[in-house]
Amino acid sequence: MSSKKLRAAQGGSGEDLKVDMSPMIDMVFLLLIFFLVNASLVIVKMDKRVTIPVAKYSNPQKSKLGRIVINVYADKHADEGRFRMEDGETVFAADEDMVQFIKDEKEKMDAIGIVPRIHLRGDQESLFKYSRRVIRSAAAAGVNEVIFVSYAKKQGN
Repeated sequence: MSSKKLRAAQGGSGEDLKVDMSPMIDMVFLLLIFFLVNASLVIVKMDKRVTIPVAKYSNPQKSKLGRIVINVYADKHADEGRFRMEDGETVFAADEDMVQFIKDEKEKMDAIGIVPRIHLRGDQESLFKYSRRVIRSAAAAGVNEVIFVSYAKKQGN
């Protein structure tokens, strides 16, 4: 009996019921703004003085998180400093400076739960012994993952 009364009360005057979409649209825009504000861009800076080597079977890296970029320069640019940070301006005067830099970056990444990796950008004309120094410095700092940067095919200028 109560269900008949309920149906009669809800039936109204025979108008078609319409769903108001404006609250849904507002919620979508709020979620969009939330995700845009909370998203963080990961940008890996590249120094144009480092000529990246070509490796036919190289694979692009899927994640850019946790990269500690170190540039290794060829002899033509080494007079100002063989090893530099990603900005290309800050020079590591000694291997101990590089180890300390890697340790500091590793601590920052460990604090937020990111696995640190060395992003080694070695010039194609640079000898491997210089890249080995970076790898040893990374091992001394406690970072055991190294990404060697290369292109799969020659890049146009």
